[in-house]
Amino acid sequence: MKFSGYRRPDGRVGTRNYVGVLSTVVCANEVARGIADKVAGSVAFSHQQGCCQTPPDLTRVTQALCGLACNPNLASVLLIGLGCEGTRMPEIEEAVRACGKRVETLMIQEEGGAAKTTAKGVLLTQEMAGEASRLKPVDCGPEDLVLGLKCGSSDTTSGLASNPSLGVTVEKMVDENASVVMGEVTEFIGAEHIMADHAKDEATGRKILDLVERMENRAKMAGVDMRGGQPTPGNIAGGLTTIEEKSLGAIAKAGNAVVQEVYEYGERPKVKGLVVMDSPGREPELLTGLAAAGCNVIVFTTGRGAPQGFPFVPVIKVTGNEKTWHHLRDHMDLSVHGVMDGSQTLGQAGELIYRAVEEVASGALTKAELSGYVQAMDIYVTGPVI
Repeated sequence: MKFSGYRRPDGRVGTRNYVGVLSTVVCANEVARGIADKVAGSVAFSHQQGCCQTPPDLTRVTQALCGLACNPNLASVLLIGLGCEGTRMPEIEEAVRACGKRVETLMIQEEGGAAKTTAKGVLLTQEMAGEASRLKPVDCGPEDLVLGLKCGSSDTTSGLASNPSLGVTVEKMVDENASVVMGEVTEFIGAEHIMADHAKDEATGRKILDLVERMENRAKMAGVDMRGGQPTPGNIAGGLTTIEEKSLGAIAKAGNAVVQEVYEYGERPKVKGLVVMDSPGREPELLTGLAAAGCNVIVFTTGRGAPQGFPFVPVIKVTGNEKTWHHLRDHMDLSVHGVMDGSQTLGQAGELIYRAVEEVASGALTKAELSGYVQAMDIYVTGPVI
């Protein structure tokens, strides 16, 4: 695999070249979006967190924002805060500087309100976008890719066609020294022993089982049956009647690749190959976690048709459902429904996904990027709002 990417000062490679306007707290979302809307070459990231939360969640939000700001798809970053939030902007700012990228900060309360902050932010972002526009892409290889895996709005075709096809792609990319990040721990439940068997050693397998137990305990704390939440009503209508059925299909995204390590939510992998990251299955939190971990491309398989992308990481939508491919073409990038009728082998389908990753990494736009369906993001937290 060869692609054209943007090598950053820390050596990582971006498949996109944006200026990121990141809100550090829910109260600053409107300003961050208002700035990005006015400057070509910039993107906003907004979320619902950052204040009135327990210290562990505020730490997690801060760390996730550090990872997002350091994602190599961003050439530079403008951080927008309110001024009284619980997230730690100086820590985020320092993390970006450590990556060698330019970072600017604005506090709405200090600047005198939203209008003044927006006006100042637009000028700063225009300047940074101009700087980013002068950067030239360079030749890169699979070792520069950090591929995120996601499945959503799954049905029976997911586990039979799109997910195992992606598994073929993952095996090939791992063989070529790429990094691959797999989350959705909720969708290991009932198949966690299989994932653990794919770990490089017993200790790593134990970490996978511990993550699943932790996720199960969170569900039990609610005191209700998780069905209807997982699997979702759409999953059940699509033929996945139990979490075990859904999990058996979901883990097929990794193929037979060996799990090299297990990480917390949004943590950047320190090893090559396939790794597991703690995260739920829902799109806004999972996609954010993958981006915070440094993924520069994401492949998202879907049966019934999930439209979400991400603000600054391209998300390739792959379906194995022929009806979805024809009915939701403005959201689907690739179909492998030939696997279902036997006109296409898993190997052939996996090669199609592999080539799509190569093209998108070099700048080809995904359907989510073209439609702008990239805004509804959030950061995964586990405690209460207080």
